[in-house]
Amino acid sequence: MWLPGGIGTLPYLTRGKSRAINAENRSGEKGKGGMAASHLGPSRKGSPCLKDVQSGETVVLGEIDGPGVIDHIWITVDNKTTEGDCFVLRDLVLRMYWDEEKTPSVEVPLGDFFCCGFGQECFVNSSAITVVPSRGLNSYFQMPFRTKAKITLENQHANPIPAFFYQIDYCLYDDLPEQTSYFHASWRRQAITELGKDYVIIDEIKGCGQYIGTYIALSTLQRYWWGEGEVKFYIDGDKEYPTICGTGMEDYFGGSWSFASQENGRTVEHTYSTPYLGYPYYSNHDELIHNPYHNDDCPPMRGFYRWHVMDPIFFERDLKVTVQQIGVGYNGLFERQDDVSSVAYWYQSEPHQEFAKLMDKEKRWPR
Repeated sequence: MWLPGGIGTLPYLTRGKSRAINAENRSGEKGKGGMAASHLGPSRKGSPCLKDVQSGETVVLGEIDGPGVIDHIWITVDNKTTEGDCFVLRDLVLRMYWDEEKTPSVEVPLGDFFCCGFGQECFVNSSAITVVPSRGLNSYFQMPFRTKAKITLENQHANPIPAFFYQIDYCLYDDLPEQTSYFHASWRRQAITELGKDYVIIDEIKGCGQYIGTYIALSTLQRYWWGEGEVKFYIDGDKEYPTICGTGMEDYFGGSWSFASQENGRTVEHTYSTPYLGYPYYSNHDELIHNPYHNDDCPPMRGFYRWHVMDPIFFERDLKVTVQQIGVGYNGLFERQDDVSSVAYWYQSEPHQEFAKLMDKEKRWPR
């Protein structure tokens, strides 16, 4: 029987069958890895990636019969694409389906799932998501399934993807504990938040489970400090007021005092990446160098993550998560309007409530 992973469970023999799916073994079948031939001969790196994933094409990265648990996903995508291919990480859509369900439990632009918003990769060194040079995307979220797991990638980009590398590491088991729940993740965005109204990170969770993570990609559209907005968790029927309300966005992501220090008379923001929370990305200029309209006339962009590994948010019936758009300037607190996108991560029992339709790709592009 499966035990949830972690260094403390390594001594226990759970009798899993270790398997992996990649471009050379699309089925993950035992004894069938690395069979493709190259000019070096049989089983000499003959097909390490998916080639030329066409615009509009959806490819099945993996389809696995259970019971089992996906333990690790590694992906990298060729970033040496044609001129203007600057938003590829937002144009590729990752979806996951559990146990023959018709609507996905995970539907997120590829980059944002791995805490790389704005179509721009960054370095992330956390317990659940790791991103390393150059564009090595890793997930360590454990993803159980009882009868079947299916992972797809849709290329909504205008051009083909020349090379897509990936590996899905998983184990098969005789059974799973009765209380095992399913992994979910959902993306959304407001290009301009509504004045005086909280940005909704997620409000389509119905069922029993636990909320385990948030990623936010923020483009600030107004001057002055932006991080006073409180993160709220409306649990099991909360209406006007939430059960859990934090003290500010910077505090929710573990920071303080605007993540800044004074150096030679200047305010300097500091990024960081830790096992459970981080601020891995900051830029106040256009880093999308493949963009033919590249310039430095763009708003500051910031990316944050928070994993509720040690402090999960449990719910029995429903959950809504929001964050206020509040800043502070010379006249004190004020309501802001910024560009916010986010990923919510959680586990719950199935069935789940169907997600709202994913935005068209043009509406997902960063400013």
